[in-house]
Amino acid sequence: MSDISISVVIPMRNEAGNIGPLIDGIEAALAREPGREFLVVDDGSTDAAPSEVRARMDHLPHLRLIRHEASGGQSAAVHSGVLAARGRLICTLDGDGQNPPEELPRLIARQRETGATLVAGQRTGRQDTLSKKLASRLANGIRGWALNDGTRDTGCGLKCFQREAFLALPYFNHMHRYLPALIKSAGGTIAHLDVSHRPR
Repeated sequence: MSDISISVVIPMRNEAGNIGPLIDGIEAALAREPGREFLVVDDGSTDAAPSEVRARMDHLPHLRLIRHEASGGQSAAVHSGVLAARGRLICTLDGDGQNPPEELPRLIARQRETGATLVAGQRTGRQDTLSKKLASRLANGIRGWALNDGTRDTGCGLKCFQREAFLALPYFNHMHRYLPALIKSAGGTIAHLDVSHRPR
């Protein structure tokens, strides 16, 4: 375990055609991190996405696949990945390719600079439909008003956090959307980083 410092957890479901290029992008972005591992958590896919992951495992020994037989949702997938991870620091990004893997080194650098318990990515120039952006803005506004977590975009999949701090939090469905508030309430520190966003 001591040789792993960064674990990248990628929750996915039915992302055939997306997950393979995403893994390639993560490998390229973190090529200079010797102590890295990638954990793809397949949340009940019914397409060829798991096969795309396995095809890359032959030449990426630090790539692992964890499978949920039935879909449990994004929080369940992230939680399974963090439990299986060996790194002290966890990075997450969504399996659909909308979170650019090139942002991962910036997240890690921000955590190392600040020592923050959580570095939360906040999307700029979102490449979503207008209805999705409006719904997200409303939900984030209500959540921010109620919880005062200082985070404008908790739905961003790009995050970097300390593994032990995450595992000390109570687990519940959709907890990934409340991670800044949970970390803050547990006495942790939060840093933010503006990140880019790609169209699906």
